[in-house]
Parts: sequence; structure tokens; C-alpha cells
Amino acid sequence: MQPRDLSALTPYEAGRGIEEVAREVGMDPADLVKLSSNENPHGPSPKAVEAMREHADGVHHYPKAAHADLQEALAERWDLSPEQVWLGNGGDGALDYLARAMLDPDDAILVPDPGFAYYAMSARYHHGRVETYPLYRSEDFEQRPEHVLDAYDGERVVYLISPHSPTGREIDRDAILEVADGVDDDTVVLVDEAYGVYSEAPSKADLVREREDVAVLRTFSKSHGLAGVRLGYLLTPAAWADAYARINTPFAVNELALRAGLAALEDHEHVERTVESAAWAREFIDETLTARTWPSQGNYVLAAVGDAEAVFEAAKERGVIVRDATSFGLPECIRITCGTRRETTRAVEVLNEVLAMRDPYAGTGTPGPAGGGGAGDTDEGGG
Repeated sequence: MQPRDLSALTPYEAGRGIEEVAREVGMDPADLVKLSSNENPHGPSPKAVEAMREHADGVHHYPKAAHADLQEALAERWDLSPEQVWLGNGGDGALDYLARAMLDPDDAILVPDPGFAYYAMSARYHHGRVETYPLYRSEDFEQRPEHVLDAYDGERVVYLISPHSPTGREIDRDAILEVADGVDDDTVVLVDEAYGVYSEAPSKADLVREREDVAVLRTFSKSHGLAGVRLGYLLTPAAWADAYARINTPFAVNELALRAGLAALEDHEHVERTVESAAWAREFIDETLTARTWPSQGNYVLAAVGDAEAVFEAAKERGVIVRDATSFGLPECIRITCGTRRETTRAVEVLNEVLAMRDPYAGTGTPGPAGGGGAGDTDEGGG
């Protein structure tokens, strides 16, 4: 007896953890700087932590009331009805709900290359197919509507990412509308705003109120520092109102995550600190790192360093963990999460030392076109 044929499914590769790397390099975990997973360097929302402690003794009950409360709170925030808010076990869980609701077997989705691995993974879990549209380095990874529509061939879901991981590039409202107007009536455009809070541009959630073919993904993992409790949500058109109840896993979002989300929504001070810190770190990396970087509106910066794997390994041996972007199809790039001022400063110092020991021109040239072949199917980005 064996499972069904899983050969088309690629295992998810998470960023290296502090404990794992500490054992490998023989260092105290406290001496390591981890800037590989786009986590919040300031920790979770203090109000969320307090709420989880307050409700911990009630986890023997199923979380029906808290689920409804968070749906209502988010609906009020985005001027939608509660039925339009699909809570999920992380942003990944919300993507699974989208696949359940939209994909019949052998339906296809269209995703950017490079891009977040889980878009393709979720579709394939639900017996869907995956097609890609290119992001070109020569165009600074811009998600251009003409490239999306040239690649489009009736796919059921088209993914647009703003800000995009690993590049940090945004797609503006007019470009999203151009894509939505250019696809078939039975295609939905999913706008992934997992890193949207870090951007100065307004959310595209207003399109959910205006159209029946645009949905928006958000998460509590980044700006609210709740990656470990797994809480994300999808904002969907009113025409989909009854779909969530039909595809939602019973009580998929746990009680403590729901309580944390409710409290985090009111922790404006923590979010403001997080966003301001990321803006400082992006600017510092861009101005100080001796490698080419791309402008980013996320809590990370993509940098061209020549041989990403070698730079990653050398920095790791010095106690700094960044993301080797090889599995995104970018073998000459690393992605650096925005840390605290101390973490970011140390990371840049270490990376500059590593780069100085290598080819003095490494990382400074202009890369060519992004690689194809589904590079976005093998690594994580946004979730």
C-alpha cells in the first residue's frame, strides 16, 4: 500500500532556523542573527500575547465565537460583510480555501516566476495545474500586465503579488485592473498582500467591493508578529458569500490564534513600530551593502551577490542567516529580512566582509532575464 503518486509535488523549503544553524556551526543561538524568513524582529504584538494568556484555559472549547468575532472585526475594518472574510490557518490555509472553492480537477492557475512556492503547491494538492508568467530582471522584476496576459490561457486563478517576494516589487491598481479586465469572466485575480502593511500604497481591498473577480490575501504573520500561531485571511467578493461555509475546515483556526488576531488588530503602536523599523532597515541595506539591491516595499531586500550559496554559507559561519534565493531561480541573489537596527547593522557588516573576500565585482553587475522552468515552485516567499 502506497500513497497516490506525489512525484509532481515539491516539498516546501522553509528558511533555516536559529537552533538548527547554531548546532551546525557550533554557536550559541543567542549569538546568531536570523534574517531569512521575513519574521517580525520585534516579536509578537504584546496585546496578542496578553490575549492568548488570558484565554489559554479555554482551549478545551471549540472556537466558534472567536471565529465569528474576528470575521466581524475584519469585515468592519475593510468595509465588507463577515461572509466575505475567509479566515485560514495562515495565509497558506486561505490559499487552500481559494483552491478548494475555485479549482476543478485539471484546472490551471497562473503564477509569477520567480515567486512564492505555495501558490503552485496548493493548486497541485487540489489536482490543479500550474502555469507561469515571467518577471524579468532587466525590467527590475515588474509584474507587467502584458506579460501576464501574454501568458494567460484561460487559467482559473491569476496571482498578482504586491509587494512581491523575494523582489519587494509592487503592482499598482491600474495594472491589476488591466489584468482583471483582460481575462475571462470565470477567472479570478488573487492579489497577495501578505506584505501590504509595509507599503506606502493603499490596499487593493477596495476592488473586492467593486468587482466579482478580485480577491485579496492578508496575514497576521508579518506586521503583527504572529507567524507562529498561523493566522491569515482572504477578502472575497460578495457573490462568493456562501462558498466559505461549504469549503471551510471545521474550526481550522485555533482559539488562541483568533484571540491573538482580535487583540493584534488594536495594537496600532506595535504595527507602526514594525513598519517604521522595516523602512529604516530597507534604506540602510540599500545604502550600505556593497552589492546591487532592488527597491523593496516589503520587510526584506533582494541583493545580487554573485554566488548566493557561497555567500549564504560564509555568512552563516559568521553567525548571520540570510536567504539563498537559488530555489527562487535566482542563484546569484540573497534575500535579507529587515531586522532590528542591531541585527541589520551586523548582517550588513558580515555580508560586506564576505563580499570583500570574494570577486570584487560579484553582486554589482546587472543580472540577465529571470530563469524560467517554474523556479517559483521550490521556495517560500510571502505566506
